Amino acid sequence: MTTQTERLQYLLKHPLRFALQSLRAFRDNQGFLLAAAVAYYSLLSIVPMLALMLVVLSHVMDRQELLETTRAYLSLVAPGKAEALVSQAQGFLDHGQLVGVVGLVVLLFFSSLAFSALEKAMSVIFFHRFELKQRHFLVSAFIPYAFIMALAVGMVVVTGVSSGLHALVGRNVTLLGHTWSLDTTSTAAVYLLGIAGEVLLLSAVYLVMPLGRLRLRYALIGGVTATALWELTRHVLVWYLSTLSLVNVIYGSFATVIVILLSLDAAAVILLMGAQVMSEYERIGTEDS
Repeated sequence: MTTQTERLQYLLKHPLRFALQSLRAFRDNQGFLLAAAVAYYSLLSIVPMLALMLVVLSHVMDRQELLETTRAYLSLVAPGKAEALVSQAQGFLDHGQLVGVVGLVVLLFFSSLAFSALEKAMSVIFFHRFELKQRHFLVSAFIPYAFIMALAVGMVVVTGVSSGLHALVGRNVTLLGHTWSLDTTSTAAVYLLGIAGEVLLLSAVYLVMPLGRLRLRYALIGGVTATALWELTRHVLVWYLSTLSLVNVIYGSFATVIVILLSLDAAAVILLMGAQVMSEYERIGTEDS
């Protein structure tokens, strides 16, 4: 059995070989096709999930602050199209009392589709764990809603902190003869808080979604790496869509959906590629590696 030290030594001696091995495995596992499936189901899930969280949280939180926090979060996921998603979710807040029991069940079902698709994609990438005891179907059914509850709790925390930071807007701090405006500081703090939440969410995905137990430090490394790659990709997407893209000309009224789907697909590729790297790292020294 290969030890962690032997795996690390192999990685340090053959980084290029390991990278190519991971890319080949990602291709063999139809990684881009899996990412497309995850992105498609995420597109179906994102508005119902937001609506579900906003309708519940609006009973205990200030509505405007909640929407502002949601907009800030979505700008990390769907660059340039956060406003459209927030506007759609806001409609559920305006008519939340009309959702009813059937509507609530529909929202619960569609909001869980992305996590279910992601779990199946992870099972393909971590195929070497297939011999492990399979999850009970009730556990798999509960995982998506656990993530949704975690997102809701995170939104409450971020909203509370951002409210305190926004209270500092317009104030200045003088230290050692220099004066700094807190406007920039509060904006940066909210952004960094969103990044931290993104790291924790992605780390939780890597920790929980694959069968078996993944070491916490590997999940955190994967979460930090995936977040860094996504932030780079997100800024490239914003630049491309605002300067070179003809998506608005070609797709017209469908442009918003296309841009969101493109963003989700890029995020899914990064997420699954990170999982593939972890899978290949676990398999170093085995017969199949």
